[in-house]
Amino acid sequence: MFAAAGAVGQLINWLAKLPGIGRKSATRLAFHILKMPADDAREFARLIGEVKDAVGFCSTCCNIAESDPCALCADPRRVDDKICVVEEPMDVAALAKAESFNGRFHVLNGRLSPLDGIGPDDLKIAELMKRMSEDVSEVIIATNPNVEGEATAAYLSRLIKPLGIAVTRIARGLPVGSDLEYADSLTLSRALEGRQEF
Repeated sequence: MFAAAGAVGQLINWLAKLPGIGRKSATRLAFHILKMPADDAREFARLIGEVKDAVGFCSTCCNIAESDPCALCADPRRVDDKICVVEEPMDVAALAKAESFNGRFHVLNGRLSPLDGIGPDDLKIAELMKRMSEDVSEVIIATNPNVEGEATAAYLSRLIKPLGIAVTRIARGLPVGSDLEYADSLTLSRALEGRQEF
């Protein structure tokens, strides 16, 4: 493995902090950046800063947004009586692309993971509960089908069911241990259509 010091080493260390990027991939990316024309590298750096300045979170659904409310919350064609709860903004993008759900979304920005020190107060659960009203007839829990996602779904169900709101879970059709962002549109459509009461 290449051992770099100075600015290149720092760049590799930062890139290795990205999800799914190990030290070897970080080294490849760093050298790719070094090979880029200087103007392209500066543009890349500028865009990262611009995105960080321009993008925030929707005060309604907690999704990433360049405006508040976000485009999905402001869309009058979406129905208000169904809310689909997901873990991350990437999950909203995947489900919206499937085009089989015309309700609203809510992003938890994580999932319960006691081993990692992530509890209910670390997620956007309080914001979700503020959205519960007589207008909401169903909450669809679309957390990932893994241990943490199932624990999060069970926790949310225990909070919401006593309010008299139907709680459903997206149907299996997604492989256990996978993430929503990697599923194809057809699989996501079938999972939403086959949801069951939780």
